Amino acid sequence: MNSPKITLQTIKQQLDDFVLNSPKNIVPDLGMMRLFDRPLLAVASADDAYWEELKRPEVIGPCHLSPTEWLSGARSIVSCFLPFTESIRSANRSEGEPATEWVYGRYEGGFFVGDVCRFLVDLIQRTGGHALAPSVNERFAIVNLRSNWSERHTAFIAGLGTFSLSRSLITTVGSAGRIGSVITDMELEPTPRPYTALEEYCRKCGACIKRCPPMAIDKSGKDNNVCRIYCDGTKVRYAPRYGCGKCQTAVPCEARRPPVAQVAST
Repeated sequence: MNSPKITLQTIKQQLDDFVLNSPKNIVPDLGMMRLFDRPLLAVASADDAYWEELKRPEVIGPCHLSPTEWLSGARSIVSCFLPFTESIRSANRSEGEPATEWVYGRYEGGFFVGDVCRFLVDLIQRTGGHALAPSVNERFAIVNLRSNWSERHTAFIAGLGTFSLSRSLITTVGSAGRIGSVITDMELEPTPRPYTALEEYCRKCGACIKRCPPMAIDKSGKDNNVCRIYCDGTKVRYAPRYGCGKCQTAVPCEARRPPVAQVAST
């Protein structure tokens, strides 16, 4: 086991600088629009009992690899949430077709999240640790809509947020954004998880249900296959880009954690 040679605070400072100043976080095609604002960062322990829970068929399944199955000697997982900028979110609040800004955020933003993960891996390795980012590793795979590493569940375990009806992750800065993570053999102090329930931050207000163009969401959750088919269809109009994100915009959890619903007194 490697003793910590870098702190979470140092990682956060250097990641902030990378995200806010990287030219890859800018879209020249859209008037130099920035993709992401300052990221959130949290740490999960590789020993957390939740990793085994993810292997249950009703959660993700045995295909989901634990941190130590990705990296021998894994001790900590650094998870980051990159919130979309107001430019991207406001453009997608309209009804109907996904905004051009959003599909750029989905497509170019996905590549940038990969850059963020590689930046974190390099940062950790330069301080003497070993690190690996599953989402940009050759072993990463998706079979039947289930991946062998879930960024959203990792963020949940790390304390970044809880799930919504739309299966987005609601963080303190909302659900409109992208997630990345890195596994390391350095032992960093886990971030407190300020919730106990899977959907604790979701008020079940139903706003995302009304926003979903293919009606993939209802009170019981989201049909991932219906969502996928619709998003695949957007490739025809926006190729090579695609996406939707209507359920993450013009909803109470777009850019904040909704306040807890007040129960009327009798």
